[in-house]
Amino acid sequence: MANTTVVTGAPTVDSSNPSTNATNVPTSTNSSSNVVSGTVVRATFSQPMNPATINSAPAGSLLTFTLKETTGNNVPGTVAMNVTNTVATFTPTATALTPNTNYTATITTAAKNAGGTAMVNPVTWSFMTKDVPFTGQDPVSLGSAGNFVILSKTGISTVPNSVVTGDIGVSPIAHTAITGFSETADSSDTFSTSAQVVGKIYAADYTAPTPTYMTTTVSDMEIAYTDAAGRALPDHTELGSGQIGGLTLAPGLYKWGTDVLISTDVTLSGGPNDIWIFQISGNIKQAAATKVTLAGGALSKNVFWQTTGAATVGTTAHFEGVLLSKTLIAMKTGASANGRLLAQTAVTLDQNTVTQPAQ
Repeated sequence: MANTTVVTGAPTVDSSNPSTNATNVPTSTNSSSNVVSGTVVRATFSQPMNPATINSAPAGSLLTFTLKETTGNNVPGTVAMNVTNTVATFTPTATALTPNTNYTATITTAAKNAGGTAMVNPVTWSFMTKDVPFTGQDPVSLGSAGNFVILSKTGISTVPNSVVTGDIGVSPIAHTAITGFSETADSSDTFSTSAQVVGKIYAADYTAPTPTYMTTTVSDMEIAYTDAAGRALPDHTELGSGQIGGLTLAPGLYKWGTDVLISTDVTLSGGPNDIWIFQISGNIKQAAATKVTLAGGALSKNVFWQTTGAATVGTTAHFEGVLLSKTLIAMKTGASANGRLLAQTAVTLDQNTVTQPAQ
């Protein structure tokens, strides 16, 4: 489970989005509530923070986290922390930033952690917007489901031996729905381990606090699915009549009312801050020995495949991204995935390699 220990010492900013010196940044962002604003800017802290030292609403009421244009003018906006107080989000008041403009974000030493310790030094980073207006997608928030590389409501099975890097879990089903892993219960009985899993194995019937944790995690998975499925104003609809093999796909929101077929290699080309969301009303079918390839610095954690049907990754094929399936996720013999397999029914493995994406 997530580490809830309060870290001592001075906090700092571990990462930002857009990242330092990012280019071709969208001028606006479409959120999970389908509200378009100027591109949101996020900072992830090294430890939980005191939100009262960072939050800012109405715009400009607190200047701990600011965004400025090259001219030095402040961009009006509000700042809010996430539920764990580790991520601050600056949302511009305007519906778009200015194209082809350099922006600098600053977090001052007024930012303090939960224990009252301030940052030692201010943190600044800059980015450049695209030369034309463009609305990018906000990442789909996985909540605590983002702690898992495989998550299922009805069972996880493997034909040994698979290699899984990251935590796996089932809920509301019991641990007996996890098969083929030859797991060993920890002495605390809050999780188990397996030689096939570089991580922990959780189930709804393990000792407290695991049942509550797993209930929350599955709820977060369902919320993430609904978010991805509900994004409006797609950039592309029915692309290739569902056949995307051989294509190179730019960041954006894609929607199909059919199955999506990956019959040959497909490439997702974009930068490390770019987001892809695929809304699929049918099934995902990836052919044997094909690859989903990332190019240009694109990151697997920023690729979201939402499917109403089942997702099948063919024999020895390679998949990239976060799979949010309403039903089954099936990995055929020797297939691999760099991402997350989050299914509202079962996940089946057969001598697979599944690795959680780098953060």
